[in-house]
Amino acid sequence: MDLRQIRYFIMVCEMRSLSRAGDVLGVSQPSLSRQIQLLEAELRHHLLRRTGRGVEPTEAGLRFLEHAKAIDALAAHAKKDMHAFRSPAQDKVRLGMPHRVARRMAPHIVQAFRRMHPNAALTLAEGLSSEMNEWLVKERVDLALIYDPPASSLVRYESIYREDLVLAYGKGCRPVPPPVVRARDLGQYPLVLPSAPNTIRALVDRTCREVNVTLNIVAEVDVVHTILETMTEESMFTIIPRSALGDMQGQDYLTFSAIAEPTIMNNLTLATLAGGPLPPLVEATARIIRELDIAKLFA
Repeated sequence: MDLRQIRYFIMVCEMRSLSRAGDVLGVSQPSLSRQIQLLEAELRHHLLRRTGRGVEPTEAGLRFLEHAKAIDALAAHAKKDMHAFRSPAQDKVRLGMPHRVARRMAPHIVQAFRRMHPNAALTLAEGLSSEMNEWLVKERVDLALIYDPPASSLVRYESIYREDLVLAYGKGCRPVPPPVVRARDLGQYPLVLPSAPNTIRALVDRTCREVNVTLNIVAEVDVVHTILETMTEESMFTIIPRSALGDMQGQDYLTFSAIAEPTIMNNLTLATLAGGPLPPLVEATARIIRELDIAKLFA
């Protein structure tokens, strides 16, 4: 048994799929299956069984999963402790965040970090929220800002800012929607939305399932900036965070209606690997992020 096999087993259990776990871990499915088989052979128990939708842990697998999580957390804690043991002059922290978040928050984070830790280095990496968990698990970043992440025992999440999503459209749109649109009426509007698994799309889809609404999606565009550029005076609509309207230069041609019953709120979280306290510099960077006036930055 080795730590790699344990991490693989935990991820497969969480994803309920060898192929999806392999995508996150950056491991081919045959290699992943082989490592799980070696683990099963050593433990002398079948840990996974196949289902119509993927795999799930057996009774023995569920029992071992608790041990696996504890072992993984202890190993992560030991690694963090040894990293923190380095000379302060060698300290570096890696922060991942979505592009739109980086535009608003990165300058303030960098300024505060340089002021408080002049002998340390901060590396920023930008990508999609859906990539951030993978980066954390692979230890490509030490902490990340992630929108609406899926639950994971390998990652610890802290909600730091929530923002409402709105129905956006061109000012020349006719007929003009009411100032507040009920979620159950969203099916009336031809929408341009990101494709799954985008976090905005996941939020909208989940809300519409809850109110039993079928959306009229006329196009799928994965970048919010590009979506806004497609909004013209014709009757096309999108659902985006309220602050995204301010990200466009010359956005005077756009307006929006609030969404209610229910309100759709995103959730920006601060994510770190689970397993013991954070290294001092990572915790200091997390503290800088917590102390920002995020509502003002997204206004």
